[in-house]
Amino acid sequence: MENTHLQDYSHKRLNILTGEWVLVSPHRAKRPWQGQNEEISKEKRPTYDPTCYLCATNTRANGEQNPDYQDVFVFGNDFAALQSDSPTFAVNDGLFKAQSETGICKVICFSPDHSKSLAEMSVAEIKKVVHAWQKEYVELGAHESINYVQIFENKGSVMGCSNPHPHGQIWSQSTLPNEVEKKDVQQRIYFASHQKSLLETYLKQELEAKERIIFENDDFVVLIPFWAVWPFEAMIAPKIAQKNITQLSDSGATNFAEAIAVITSTYDKLFNTSFPYSSGIHQAPTNGEENEHWHWHMSFYPPLLRSATVKKFMVGYEMFGSPQRDITAEIAAKRLRDLI
Repeated sequence: MENTHLQDYSHKRLNILTGEWVLVSPHRAKRPWQGQNEEISKEKRPTYDPTCYLCATNTRANGEQNPDYQDVFVFGNDFAALQSDSPTFAVNDGLFKAQSETGICKVICFSPDHSKSLAEMSVAEIKKVVHAWQKEYVELGAHESINYVQIFENKGSVMGCSNPHPHGQIWSQSTLPNEVEKKDVQQRIYFASHQKSLLETYLKQELEAKERIIFENDDFVVLIPFWAVWPFEAMIAPKIAQKNITQLSDSGATNFAEAIAVITSTYDKLFNTSFPYSSGIHQAPTNGEENEHWHWHMSFYPPLLRSATVKKFMVGYEMFGSPQRDITAEIAAKRLRDLI
């Protein structure tokens, strides 16, 4: 099939990392663009909010006082979803099956400045966040009971973020979560057959095609994946295979920070608003295995579709069939690329 057909006719695209398909309906997006261009909110957050439980020197909900931190601050989640002291147990009663799950959850404040998001932070400031992620991956992964470390951020109230202070979370647990398990399987299968990284091969093809690339530097590619589900979904990935973020050189950490700065600030320009998203880093498990098949990457899943107020929801066919999108990955990439 010629590539032009992908912009005109309904089709399915394979997510090579999960083995799942997404339905693409490009003909539905050819109606005239009527999305609003929202003005950036005139309300500016203060650099310090005395009522914010994440601001420096403030008291958190559990009664502990934050230190007067100057850049990045990491602490144990006061309302952790996983417990480190849960007893080991299992339920195996016919079709009623359950098993205990333990873990450690942390919160990472990106900056003491309450008014900022990653999109408004400098590359040097974001690099400090990268170093904190590296440190936590190593320290949490060193626990015998921890086999996976999930780094993520929910930005914006629409993504369930209850506090606007720039922060993310790190959940670590004893087993691999569903999405990571899928990617582990697909990457392992490809590596066993080709003796090279699935994503490295994919990125080389993307760099040749240049249709979905948003930005690149010496070490990283920022692109809309061929199989993207969300309208402006993006991925940051190192060009050369690395199992986890600890393998970044100092310049690599700088270039990773630059890639984050570019995609987040470009998102904000798209609809002239502070762009909400959920982002997360998928990297090799910390299970003591070589995991040479892994190629780490960071994904951004933003819900906005046509304006700052028109959102994409997973409903109907997407809940009962499979994910579906109208605007193609190629068109989405061009719109973001043109804003840089």
